Amino acid sequence: MFMQRMRFSMGRGQPARLGGFLTLIALGTAMFAGAAVSAPLPPYTKIRLTVVQWMPTKGVYEQWGSIGGDFTISDTGTVSVPVLGSVAVGDLDDSGLAAEIARRLKEKIGLVEAPATTVQIIDYPPVYVVGDVSKPGEYRFSQGLTVLQALALGGGEFRNASTLNGAGEVTRLVGALKELDDSITRSNARIARLEVEMTGAKTADLLTQADKSDPFAAAIYNQEQVIFDARANAIDRKAKSLGELKELLNGEIRGLDQKTASMDANIKSIQQQVDSTAMLVAKGAVVATRQGEVERTLRSYQDARLDIGTAVMRARQSISQTTRDLQALYDERKTEVASDLQSERATLLQLKVKRETSQKLVLDGLASLGGSANQAEKPALTFAIVRRENGTANEISASESTALLPGDVVKVTQPSLRALKPVDQVSMVSGADQASR
Repeated sequence: MFMQRMRFSMGRGQPARLGGFLTLIALGTAMFAGAAVSAPLPPYTKIRLTVVQWMPTKGVYEQWGSIGGDFTISDTGTVSVPVLGSVAVGDLDDSGLAAEIARRLKEKIGLVEAPATTVQIIDYPPVYVVGDVSKPGEYRFSQGLTVLQALALGGGEFRNASTLNGAGEVTRLVGALKELDDSITRSNARIARLEVEMTGAKTADLLTQADKSDPFAAAIYNQEQVIFDARANAIDRKAKSLGELKELLNGEIRGLDQKTASMDANIKSIQQQVDSTAMLVAKGAVVATRQGEVERTLRSYQDARLDIGTAVMRARQSISQTTRDLQALYDERKTEVASDLQSERATLLQLKVKRETSQKLVLDGLASLGGSANQAEKPALTFAIVRRENGTANEISASESTALLPGDVVKVTQPSLRALKPVDQVSMVSGADQASR
């Protein structure tokens, strides 16, 4: 159903009940988002959309389950909402986005009043801590998080011997980097398959997109080719089955039409017998009981004619339902593929960020092996934040008390670990990159 029905008692005070219902939704928002403040929603924020409308003619609240649900804001600052399509978030906060969606639903569907719409923040995108810290990686964002707190989440400042444990730890980091490269290859292959499926193509040659010099990539793309063929065959079988059912129903209607024509001829013949019998009865040539028998025969044929007409109507109704099922098959498939494609693209972006973090970590590990083990005094840490603004990553200087935003990358630098010569650093980066491949 397009709407999920929610029943409440009728009577006076309906606006108060609606207000109470929206209050419950607001409380739910607080439970999911914590102590959230009014601020623009950054990319990769997970939100929950709820749309409710009061139907006074039915005395019920109706929740639009087909439109609401959980969504993730894309890297371009948009969210894809059923019926409306892509909605730009821009500088809107949760309440502003809810109002914008309600306004667009009102215009799109032609409602007298906009439906009650709420946007709950389920989770913010994480922050990333990289550089000279003990545990670089991504960490859950919370309101009021500062650079110093992010440093604490990352295990504090980097410690030479106790953290990397020499060359063995660097080897482990290179292995982790290789795993990320493999995951990126898998994600690229899956995106290639989903993009072909999105076009509705029945055949594809994904192997042409694989790096033939890389056996692993070729194997992954071959697996995605097998998945594509299996899914295409499955939907073809379903479509063929529905098409055969439709043709069978059309054949049944043609047979019923022939029976109808035959029945009409029989009715016409019996009607003539009824008329002639009535004339003979009037002249006294036959008894009146003969007229009754002929009339009963006529009525039986007429009843059978009505049954055939009913059967034809049912067959045509089944054809209409089969046609709708066939269209729904393709619509559901396209919706599923679009959702999977959006999710996989977000996953690929996260993998690339993790890979960049791992490369930085390998560089730091190699630098620690070549650096001086004994430092007379430790220079103060320096901090920088890489923040995406209007689709561009900008690096800004920061201090321990600088507040972070969702999706920020905190770069921690310990000058004592930057004492290597530039030539040595370039050599180690090249070696780490080759090892990761």
